[in-house]
Amino acid sequence: MTTTDADGSEAAHPRFAEALRALGLDELTARVRRFPDATRTADEAAAAVGCELSQICKSLIFAADGVPVLVLMDGASRVDLELVRRELGADKVTRAKADVVRETTGYAIGGVPPFGHRTRTRVLADRSLLGHDLVWAAAGNPYAVFPIAPEDLVAHAGATVVDVREPTP
Repeated sequence: MTTTDADGSEAAHPRFAEALRALGLDELTARVRRFPDATRTADEAAAAVGCELSQICKSLIFAADGVPVLVLMDGASRVDLELVRRELGADKVTRAKADVVRETTGYAIGGVPPFGHRTRTRVLADRSLLGHDLVWAAAGNPYAVFPIAPEDLVAHAGATVVDVREPTP
């Protein structure tokens, strides 16, 4: 069962709700859906929403030569770190530790939205997200997601569209 508060205030993290207002996206605040069970993984979110796994947008923080970078990836795919490294011209790319994710974004892993972060980072969005009319992304906490057109997601996140998905066997 899903619940959405009329003003979205309890559904979305307050920082994310404020980011939506600042971006002039108040209509998205009302579309945030909060679930009684966690949506912290792509599988959990897809099951809760009732959509394809690839329609979930994962917001993943990596460290490129120690500098945080956000990668937006469809829920059915994995990020190829070598492709990210080449895209950024970095020597080394690793998964960021939980404390770095929280410090950089202001959110805990499992609830990181695609924008509205504490600090500005470089953002890469995998092209696979553009294969859908609508994707679902975290709304700042591990129980809430919101729908958005992939093109709008890319624009509001300030993302560069790239191909950084691991090849499928």
